[in-house]
Amino acid sequence: MMDAETRVKHLTDSHGTLEGAPLLAAMHELFGGRIALLSSFGAESAVLLALAAEATPDFPVLFVNTGKLFGETLRYRDQLVERLGLRDVREIGPTADDLAAGDKDGLLFNRDYDACCHLRKTVPLERALATAGLEAWVTGRKRFQSATRAALPLFEAENGRVKVNPLANWDKDRLEEEFTRRDLPRHPLEADGFLSIGCYTCTERVAPGADPRSGRWAGSAKTECGIHTTMIGIAR
Repeated sequence: MMDAETRVKHLTDSHGTLEGAPLLAAMHELFGGRIALLSSFGAESAVLLALAAEATPDFPVLFVNTGKLFGETLRYRDQLVERLGLRDVREIGPTADDLAAGDKDGLLFNRDYDACCHLRKTVPLERALATAGLEAWVTGRKRFQSATRAALPLFEAENGRVKVNPLANWDKDRLEEEFTRRDLPRHPLEADGFLSIGCYTCTERVAPGADPRSGRWAGSAKTECGIHTTMIGIAR
């Protein structure tokens, strides 16, 4: 079997002109049951989930429930799953043992943003990817979202797996058009100024015209939860 880096090169050559639902359908066929889509069910998530459902309602979806999510996010998840007819949504998150060892008082976010994200997001995701034997996973990241994502490729190799970014080249206008065309429901917090939605402990409203992700870990230098920057070397 070819390694992830070689596979990315082949995928870029063979599928590099695809995006959206056609790309997701091709990846589902290529990887079979060894690919899953990671979704936060946040402000922009409905478009990617709708495209996955269009490719096949059985497209596996991983949802990391950190235990610190807004109630609105959990209700929005249920609404989208029913609306789109998604048939394989898997909720993952930190175990009781994880929390007992790393965040007994539930206040780790106050002491160390990175450690909290690692414990509640990165570790559960890597464990789920390994347990399910996944060779590839899909993200909803887009180049326009922040400066750190400006050069985001369609395919990446990480930790021996392929990461697929079907919406990498989509801009905000195109997302809005797709929301309208498909009549997709909005995350209820978006109208209140929350443009990138994570845990309630570390998410604030975004000032008009500011980077959409500026409300995440506001006041710190942190820009990513760690899922997309520190997966290599995570214990399985």
